[in-house]
Amino acid sequence: MTQRTGGDPGAALGRQLSTAVVAFHEAVGTHLGVSAVDQRALGVIAAGGSLSAGALAKEIGLTPGAVTGMVDRLERAGLVRRAQDPADRRRVVISVAANGRGVFGEVFAGLSAAMNEVVARYTEEEQQVIADYVTRTIEILREQTRELTRRTQDRLPGSG
Repeated sequence: MTQRTGGDPGAALGRQLSTAVVAFHEAVGTHLGVSAVDQRALGVIAAGGSLSAGALAKEIGLTPGAVTGMVDRLERAGLVRRAQDPADRRRVVISVAANGRGVFGEVFAGLSAAMNEVVARYTEEEQQVIADYVTRTIEILREQTRELTRRTQDRLPGSG
């Protein structure tokens, strides 16, 4: 890993990690024919089993209209399917299509195997410290995302 001299080494590593994650997701998106936010939605849907468009919109911070377009793209790519909610036939739920599970799993299999190899190099105590660091980093990123979203919404006409 190359690191610039001077400055905060933690910030430099954070930038490198962020850049590597974004580049990986861009490559995945190109491979699957969807955007990074579409992938994020696919991951949320896969984790939830099935979700309504409204629940998905809330989870990923998009408007229901934007989610409709996203689900259209994911459906065209064969990654998700829409179905009537068995509990409320007026509502549509979105779930990962069989093909979507296979393709998504295949794309992430190499990353998962490589990350498992990295984790295996550490003791259980070290893994707990790493897990704590990553968990806290995720919390900070989510809070900063909420704050930026709030500030952006506050600048929009009619929001104040």
